[in-house]
Amino acid sequence: MEQIQNIYLQFLGNFPESTRPVVSIALAVFLVYSAIKVLKKDWIFLVGLVVLLPASVPILKNVWSALVSIVKFLLNTK
Repeated sequence: MEQIQNIYLQFLGNFPESTRPVVSIALAVFLVYSAIKVLKKDWIFLVGLVVLLPASVPILKNVWSALVSIVKFLLNTK
C-alpha cells in the first residue's frame, strides 16, 4: 500500500498545486465507478464464489477494505 501511495504522490507532483484536489477527486470517482461496473457485470460470479467457497468472504472483505483505504487516501491528499 505504501508503494502505491508513493507512486501516486509522485504522479501528483506533475500537476500544479491548485489542480491536485481535482485530480484526486477524479481518480477516486473513477475508481468507485470502475468497481461498481465490475460488480454489476460479475455479481453472479461473486455470489457463486461466496456460496461455493466460504473462505472467499475474508478475502473479499480484505479487497474491499483496501479499496476503501485507497479512496480515503485519494480524497485526503493535499
